[in-house]
Amino acid sequence: MIERMPIWDGTISSDEFYVAACSFVELWKEHNDALPQWSWVNCSQKCWISPSKVDGYLSLENVILPKSAQEHNDHEASCEDECSFSNEDEIIDDAILVQDDDHERRYYDFHVVYNQSYKVPVLHLRAHYIGGQQLSVNVIEKDISINSGDVLGVTKSMFLTQEEHPYLNRPWCMLHPCGTSECMKLLFSNKDLANKIDVPIEKYLVAWFSVVGQLFGFKLPFGMLHNVNYRA
Repeated sequence: MIERMPIWDGTISSDEFYVAACSFVELWKEHNDALPQWSWVNCSQKCWISPSKVDGYLSLENVILPKSAQEHNDHEASCEDECSFSNEDEIIDDAILVQDDDHERRYYDFHVVYNQSYKVPVLHLRAHYIGGQQLSVNVIEKDISINSGDVLGVTKSMFLTQEEHPYLNRPWCMLHPCGTSECMKLLFSNKDLANKIDVPIEKYLVAWFSVVGQLFGFKLPFGMLHNVNYRA
């Protein structure tokens, strides 16, 4: 009797998340060296973490997003979008837009954390003005394209909620992971990737961020994507 491999359910283990995170950091640096960099925040030294277990999260901070996805779409045909990060003065990329009024610029911090319950990466985020005033969930929702985006027909199941950051123990916004595993199954729904053993773990977060990042105005360069064997 031929033993069949179980169909991959779109999830990964915490160890696989670390492998995918390291690969994502290197690929981002290689293809986006002019932009602020993702980094791995090591939390393995915590007393409750086993010394043999790697634990932590990805971090990208002080990012300036578009005023709104709708304004970007309205002006795209008539003008070139300017872009910037909070620590750079020059125009560097069209993924992040400068807002007209410095006092209204909103700075975003992104953390990608492995969720033990859903067994998928989860995006935690917060936003603040230059003076330090924190933005509410309602204000953040107006900044991003969750309400209008529909990538692979999956983002409708992605919504913001406020939860305690699992490492910082402070309230952050979270992009709920309830639809993530199904999204990843769709992304890798290639006949050659039916089983988990065939899934390129090193490219898992690249594929994941190619969807999630669009909700916040990020567009990954082709160089990061061309080796990812996911469904177009």
